[in-house]
Amino acid sequence: MKLPHLWSKATPLFDDERLVSCAGLVPVMALGEQAGLSELIEQRVALGATWVKSAGVNPAGKVSSIIAGMAADADCIDDLQVLRSGGMKRLFAEVYAPATLGQFLREFTHGHVSQLAAVARAHLVNLVERAGLLAGIESRAYVDIDSLLRPVYGRAKQGASFGHTKISGRQVLRRGLSPLAATISTEQGAPVVAGIRLRGGKTGSGKGAASMVREAIATARAAGATGEILVRGDSAYGNSAVVAVCLKTKARFSVVLTKNPAVSTAIDTIAPGAWTPVRYPGAVLDPDTGELISDAEVAEVEFTAFASTKLPVTARLIVRRVRDQTKLDELFPVWRYHPFFTNSTEPAVEADLTHRRHAIIETVFADLIDGPLAHLPSGRFAANHAWAVCAMITHNLLRATGTLDDTPHTGRLAVARGTTLRRRIVNVPARLANPQRRQMLHLPAHWPWAKQWLTIWQHVFGPATGPPATA
Repeated sequence: MKLPHLWSKATPLFDDERLVSCAGLVPVMALGEQAGLSELIEQRVALGATWVKSAGVNPAGKVSSIIAGMAADADCIDDLQVLRSGGMKRLFAEVYAPATLGQFLREFTHGHVSQLAAVARAHLVNLVERAGLLAGIESRAYVDIDSLLRPVYGRAKQGASFGHTKISGRQVLRRGLSPLAATISTEQGAPVVAGIRLRGGKTGSGKGAASMVREAIATARAAGATGEILVRGDSAYGNSAVVAVCLKTKARFSVVLTKNPAVSTAIDTIAPGAWTPVRYPGAVLDPDTGELISDAEVAEVEFTAFASTKLPVTARLIVRRVRDQTKLDELFPVWRYHPFFTNSTEPAVEADLTHRRHAIIETVFADLIDGPLAHLPSGRFAANHAWAVCAMITHNLLRATGTLDDTPHTGRLAVARGTTLRRRIVNVPARLANPQRRQMLHLPAHWPWAKQWLTIWQHVFGPATGPPATA
């Protein structure tokens, strides 16, 4: 592709009042409204007395504006200005300035954030019903919990402190804030965020995990999880509080246990012939013996965890051992052991594979970091917490929008990343027209994903509305 020289003398003008850069917000926000977004906010979020008298007015319109901006790739308060450009005010009512939205966020307290979190959970349940999110949830659902550290660089950030994180496999200390998140996924459905809480950077990973798991399980049940729910987590969540919540809510658990003398003793009791090779993607068959050649093996043993507490739990300790690649010249093999504790009924090998899919929550973190959680934009802790909850609603709304795409022979938007959904569906330019008093969007001709865009439009508005015309 080459730019003709004559364009070097062109005159750019930002003067078109009928041009919008993100026409895809129309079906996205319409889907959000069909799932009751504004009604839920009006019913559950009330700021009451505020420092600035007008800051608490119309929370439904202001939260919707923040979510729309995030869907259009805004990752800070100033980026929300995109909603006021071109013909956006012709498309949407109640479009607020970034300064107004920033003041609104700064009026939040912990109680107000809890109200907004309740809206996010209820909206997720409505999206599952409206858009068919989480296909197969009635048979089996997975609840994953984990935390991350979002770095901040200003000393004035409330709650910011030094916490541990991994960079290139190394543990380092960084100043930041630590969101705790829980996701729900199924065998056929991509993960959605069931809850998110902002915490100080030095907060332990497992703090508040039990109540988060309880809320996530309740949300999954409300969304239609009538079958088995499996809660997965790493060693920060392998504690008696989390396991007790799982047992009380009749959910199964699969959590990593911290290595201690009791766990090591249980591993030593496993017979040498009890280890089974695991069929990982890198494993191959031996051409002479036909046996599986793998550097990982799995075995299990009965184990009683939390024996020193009031609620000891007896279940399966499944151990995966991996050959230490740094000591391959040893006379005898040296293994590294990775145990996890579960009451799943799957065979040990399948249970191990299922547990390792807990890493799916990292894809959600990658989506959030590549989108609205690229920054935590305010100096006030509660404002950043509210921003994180809005990011949760936006992620689930984009995921529901992608689920509506059932166009054959195309890339599945139901499992696409948020960046892909914004590029293909949301950030599509359009020119507004109203011939014969009928609203019309003129979209780019030859848009590569026009069929998917129009399919989503028809699912949201129905064929009676008629799709927008392409230029």
